[in-house]
Formats: sequence, structure tokens, C-alpha cells
Amino acid sequence: MTTPTPDVLSEAEQGRCQEFFPTTANSIQNNIIHHLMSFQGRDPERSGASDIYKALAFTMRDIMVEKWIKTQKTYYAKEKKRVYYLSLEFLIGRSLSNAIINLGLWDEVKQAVEGLGYSLGEISEQEEDAALGNGGLGRLAACFMDSIATLKIPAYGYGIRYEYGLFNQQLINGYQVESPDNWLRYGTPWEFERRVPVFCVQFYGKVTTYQDEKGCFRTKWIDTEDVMAMPCDMLVPGYKNDHVINMRFWAARASRELDLTHFGEGDYIGAVQHKVSSETISKVLYPPDHNYAGQELRLKQQYFFVCATFQDIMRRYKKKNAMFDDFNDQVAVQLNDTHPAIAIPELMRLLLDVEGLNWEKAWDVCTKTFAYTNHTLMPEALERWSVDLMGKVLPRHLQIIYEINQRFLDQVAQQYPGDIDKLRRMSIIEEGYPKMVRMAHLAVIGSHSVNGVAALHTQLLKERTFKDFHALYPDRFNSKTNGITPRRWLLTANPELAGLINSRIGTGWEVDLEELRTLEPLADDPEFREAFWQVKLNNKKRLTDYIQLTTGVEVIPETMFDVQVKRIHEYKRQLLNALHVIYLYQKFVSEPDLELPPRTVIFAGKAAPSYWRAKLIIKLINAIAEVVNHDPRIGDRLRVVFLPNYNVSQAELIIPAADLSEQISTAGTEASGTGNMKFALNGALTIGTLDGANIEIREEVGEENIFIFGLNAEEAAFERIRNSRTPEQICRDNPEVAEVMEALADGSFAQGDRNLFKPLVDSLMSPHDQYLLIRDFESYLACQQRVNEAFLDQQCWLRMAVLNVARMGKFSTDRTIRQYANEIWGIPV
Repeated sequence: MTTPTPDVLSEAEQGRCQEFFPTTANSIQNNIIHHLMSFQGRDPERSGASDIYKALAFTMRDIMVEKWIKTQKTYYAKEKKRVYYLSLEFLIGRSLSNAIINLGLWDEVKQAVEGLGYSLGEISEQEEDAALGNGGLGRLAACFMDSIATLKIPAYGYGIRYEYGLFNQQLINGYQVESPDNWLRYGTPWEFERRVPVFCVQFYGKVTTYQDEKGCFRTKWIDTEDVMAMPCDMLVPGYKNDHVINMRFWAARASRELDLTHFGEGDYIGAVQHKVSSETISKVLYPPDHNYAGQELRLKQQYFFVCATFQDIMRRYKKKNAMFDDFNDQVAVQLNDTHPAIAIPELMRLLLDVEGLNWEKAWDVCTKTFAYTNHTLMPEALERWSVDLMGKVLPRHLQIIYEINQRFLDQVAQQYPGDIDKLRRMSIIEEGYPKMVRMAHLAVIGSHSVNGVAALHTQLLKERTFKDFHALYPDRFNSKTNGITPRRWLLTANPELAGLINSRIGTGWEVDLEELRTLEPLADDPEFREAFWQVKLNNKKRLTDYIQLTTGVEVIPETMFDVQVKRIHEYKRQLLNALHVIYLYQKFVSEPDLELPPRTVIFAGKAAPSYWRAKLIIKLINAIAEVVNHDPRIGDRLRVVFLPNYNVSQAELIIPAADLSEQISTAGTEASGTGNMKFALNGALTIGTLDGANIEIREEVGEENIFIFGLNAEEAAFERIRNSRTPEQICRDNPEVAEVMEALADGSFAQGDRNLFKPLVDSLMSPHDQYLLIRDFESYLACQQRVNEAFLDQQCWLRMAVLNVARMGKFSTDRTIRQYANEIWGIPV
């Protein structure tokens, strides 16, 4: 179904749209039947759950369209400043349940669906996760959109409509095996494919200069290869406020459906190849970039969505504005990490080459428009593109980047005369072979605001990553601690807990999470703790059934569910957790009468296809599970599970069931984390390092209600230099650590093959292990013993869990977005 944009609808049409959709259970049921017949050509009496799902989704979309049109009209009528949130990822997961809840129609829809002979849960399960993101970055963007809509901020999310997601993860013989994630193979009822506006995006070509009619020298980018960007809109409803915004995802289309030149030459295959090549840009989320072709495609992806987005921004702005003096009063652009940083030279190109502004005016507009959010402290994750690649794909942008850099370095040289090393460190262009463009430097220089996503992260950005820039621009840096939306991560994901909370403190916390503080006295109420435990147990039983169905492993709901679910990466230290599992296994075998609570240790997450060491960690976890789960000496006291193909809908099942949340990255490596917040909000206790937002979680919940271990960020940095205790020394001093490492090295978990996990053993035992696993292992073991003791005292554990829920108010994205709006975007909320 194609719906015109609000710019195309007449006033009368808009008025009629607003009358269409009453929202009683009966009207919803009638609309479902209507969509079954009219949109799907299905006999309602012969329709299945998947048909009902699509019809219900179309029904909810109809309701949202009405509210969206009203929302857009208010933007134009009140000439409101708009926010454009640019992100290469939006990990939105499933949309149906969230839309129903935010529209305030849960009871009506439930009744309507049950009247057709189905449960709402069964219908919701028919939806594919939208594969538009990978991990925390994309999930944060999705949470932000929910809060932006709920707070009624005039904003749009912009990204790419990936036809294929990251990949589907299968486990074959314990190894990760990737297959295409074709989430759109049956289409999606949630998007509108727009035929207008469609924009031309240029690549390659060459740059020429000419004199305009005023005698001024101008630049023109010519002889380019062109790709068309087609918008696909997905709607985001605010929570019970009749406010609906949209995310606009760009799909690549050939500049002509099939190039007629090739047809004229009798080359049909050439015409088809051009079309396929053009449309590759929006095919796959994160194409492998370990070779030149992959790097080129990723750069093209980033420019593709940025270029189309700015044409859309200009289209909207120029409806009522001919000059650019008021641009910053109408437009704010937030760059979600460095992926959209090419937007800075793109806006400069538009202002200089198309609009005819001089450099000084264009740069002033540019820096006042952009704000940059940094999401990483890892040097390898700060994007760099070779100068040769940039010059080939985007020759005009490379010219502009060089000009930005020269003017910036002149400013630095004036302030720090004679400091050549500082010029080298701060330059956008990294000298060497090959020369590289540092996109993070470009983002810092071209923005008026640079924010980290947790207090520690921002501190480390100022002191380490961007130390020179902070000295030059001290007022530019600020902190905006990440959050999560309580609508998705409590109300939708954990309806039983939400219902229990409502029964005791009423509603309102959904839009003011600080109201959960009123739960604190109930932590000492035995009756409430018992009800809280029953909710947790019910969630664990649901997860138990899923584990049995997915992996065939039988687990006991009453055991401690010890969970680490996130991207598989060395710095996140799943390997440290795996070592602890080996330790527990050895304890249960050697000391069967030892009083330790039974555990179910649950892992999930994907490793990048080319990241062989992370994939070997997945193999190790599954190898440990194979041994532990089949050892009759262990019984039900220890189980290990790796759930394949982790995604948002799986997280919504796992997180409410967790007892213990593993947030164990090496201090100083995690920017923030949001999984830590989701788990705590759902009543799991955190074991973690003083890293990312764990520090702020500890401040909120109290150090007695969280389990902290290991080196802090400053200690970790010093330890890498001074190496006070090597892994070899630790193994000599601590027989328990030595036994774990020996079991890993001697092939006990590899059917006697001592070579399979040797790369992991070598990295663990290296005195240069930058992630300090063995250095933190003793502290981790001691902290896990504190966890054991707390879990054995169920009432103590439940009290701590209730207090974690009650004290999570700070970590709502509503608070985060208010700060962005008030302090960066200039939109008071």
C-alpha cells in the first residue's frame, strides 16, 4: 500500500482520514476482516495466524497514519524546529505489541483477536524482527525514537532499509555458521514505500570549476554514476499521546529501471547488471569490510543515506525559507556515531556548490547544525577511510575535507605555535601509507556538541581519546548517559511485572520512570517479594520452554539464571564467564557436597563473520556445554546454554527471566551499555566491572545491591603498562586458576585436542593481554562467591532485586532525550 506524504494530501483528504478509524474491539475486528479480504485476498474463515497478523498490523498502521498526519500538520502550522537523527542502525525488533501498547489499545485488540479464535501472543509471534540494526547502537536509536514520539519532539529518524540484516546465526557442531537474514522475504506491513520524493545520489566522477553569472568561481561535480534513493517510512507512536513520528529508511534503486543505452546496444545483461550493482547499496547491513570492495560498499552506504537525507531536509526547509540565515533555528542534526559523519562535507557541498554561500557562512551554518554522539573508546572502532578510496568514490567531498582540515590546522597552529606533533595528532588526515581520513576528528571539528554516553565514557573521551580537542574546545564536550524505553523493556517485555507494579503504585511510571521509587518500601514487604518471585518464576518457565524447543537442553526454572547476552567480542569478556563455568564444573565434580546454588548459565550473541577469535569463543562455550550438560555427576546443578540467533524478540524473552546480569567488560572499554539497564529494570542483579554505565547504576541502586569486581579504568590502564602480575604468576600463586587454565589447555573440552583452543589459551596467558582476563579472574571468582551466598538467601536476593527495579528511574530514554533536546538541540521539553 502506498500512501502520499502529508505534503500531497489536500485539507479535505486529511480531514476524511481523521474520521476513518474508530478503535472499539468490534471496529478493530471489522478492520482485520476488511484487510484480510481487500489487501490479502483471503477468506476470513480460512485464514491462518500469519494472515491475521498482517491484517492486524495494517489495522494498527491505519490508526497510526491518522495520528501521524495530524502530527505533521502541527509541525508545519507552528513552524517548529525539526530534529534529524541520523543512524546507520535502528534495531527496532517487532512492532506489533509495541504499537498496540503505545496506542493504548491492548484490551480492545486482545478482545478482537480472541473473537477471531486466536490469542494475541500467537499472533505476535508471526512477526519477523526488522533486521535494520546489529546491537546496542541500533537498539539505542530505536529507544530514542520511542521517547522522542512520547515527548512530542518534532523529529525524524533516518537510515537505510536493509533488505538483509546482519545474518542468521546457526550453531553447527558448536560453531557459528552464517546464513542470509532475509527478513523482507514476505514483505512487511509496517512500511510505506514512497514513490515521491525520490532523490539522486552521485558517486565517482570528477570535479570542475566554472564562473557563475556574478563572476564567482564555483565547483561542479560531474560525470558521476547515479543511484536513486527511494524513501520507506515506518511509523513510531508515542505512548498514549496521539503523537506519531516516522523513521525514513532509504532503499537504493537504479537511476533508470534498466539503462536504455545498454538496450540500444543489444546488451540486456549489461542493463541488468547495472541495476543490480546500483541496488546492492541497501542490500546488506554491514557488508564485510576486510577487503577493498567491502570498504567501498560501506562508504557508499554511508554517503547514500546521508545524501538522500540532506536532500529531504533541504526540500522541507526550502518550502518556507529561501535564505539560510534561519537554518539552525529550523534544523538540528544528530550524528549517531561516526557512520553519518560524511554529512558534514555533504552539507558544505550543498551550501557552497548548490546554494552559493561563501565558505565562512557555510561553515558557521554547518557547525551550528551538527551534534556528534561518540559510542566507542576502542581505537579500531573509530572509523578511518583511505584518502585514495575517498577520492575515488567522493572526489568533491575529499576536496572539502582537505579545506576543512587546512583551516582547522591553521587555527591550531595559531593557538599552539611550533607544536608540530599536536598538528599531526589533531589532523583529520592521518599521514602514513596509505593516508587515512579520520572520521571521528571530522565529526568533532564539524559539530557544536560532542557527547559521550556515560559519565566515565565522557571523562575518558576528554582525557584520552579526544584530549587535544577537549583542550581546544572545552565547552563542546558533554555527557548524555544512555537509557532504555520502559514501554518496550518493561511494559511490553514483562507484562506480569508491569501488572504487579500497577497493582501497588498505579500507572504513570511508564512516562516518568522515577515514580518506581515508590516501590522501595515494598522491598521489605514479604507478600510483595513473594509476588515478585512468582512473576520472575513464570518468566523463567517461559524461557525454559524456549530453551528446550530451541536447543533441546532441559533446565530447571528454580536454578539461578546467570545471563550474558550481547555481541561476542573480546572486550566484553564472554571468555571470562566461560572460565568461571569451568571453575564451577570442577567444583561440582571435586566437592559434590559443597553448598553452591545450582546455575543455568545462558549465553547469546553474534560474532562478526570475519572475527575468528570471537567465533572460537562461541565454539568454546558450546564445547563446555557439551561436556557439562552430559556429565551425570553434575545432574541439574549446572547447565550451560548458548541460544542461537540473538535478536530483540529473544531479548524480550530472556531479560525478564534473568537472575544475574553479566556486565563484565574490561574497565575503560565499554562506552555505556544498555543491556545492563534492561536487566536491572526487570529485577536481575548485576555482576560487573566499574565500566560504562555500571558506575551510574551502582550510584543509583546502592553498592550493596550490585556485585562489583576487578580493576577500575585507571588501574586497568596502568596495569597494561606496568604488568604487576602476569598470568603466569597468577597461575603459580592460585591453584584454582591454574586448574581452570590446565583444563582449557589439555583438551578436556575438545575431546583431547590440545590445539583447538590453543589461540585462546595463548591470549589468556600472554602478559600483553589488553583485556586483562586472568588479571581480573581472581576478583571475579571472589565476587561470584558473594553472588552464591546472596542467592542462597532468597529473601535477601529478592529485596535487592526489588530495589534494583525501584531505583532505575534515571535510565529511561525519556530523561536522555530531554537532555538532548534541552541542552543540544535547542528544543525545550
